[in-house]
Amino acid sequence: MNIKVKDLMVKSVITTMPHKTIGHAQSIMTKNKIKSVPVIDNDMEIKGIITATDLLDDFSEATPISKVMTTKVYTIPAYSNVNIAARMMRNHNINHLVVSDEQKIVGVLSAHDLLKLVEDHRFVMKNPPTPSKKDNTRD
Repeated sequence: MNIKVKDLMVKSVITTMPHKTIGHAQSIMTKNKIKSVPVIDNDMEIKGIITATDLLDDFSEATPISKVMTTKVYTIPAYSNVNIAARMMRNHNINHLVVSDEQKIVGVLSAHDLLKLVEDHRFVMKNPPTPSKKDNTRD
């Protein structure tokens, strides 16, 4: 499989800032039908990510995003193979990766996006190893 992250990622990234409120983040997610929003500062550097999972706890809508966001953000280059992205998501138990190019956010890749490969049959199943034909009998 030679499909790159850039082939599957969502390119129109909606971002927010740490001082905005949870109510703001919820409205962005609802309006755009998305499950995560990268959080950036004034210099466009990523500071965190807020996901629908982060919003499951009972927070006031006036709570700043900075109090709820995940600050450990996993990023992946746009030119990486999707199998690397899938491995990162599985190993870190996450559903979203921020896609970067020269330290700028250029997209977001979700586990949902990876499922499109299966749905579209764009993956190639590897054949199982061939059984050994070694003869274990001795004369």
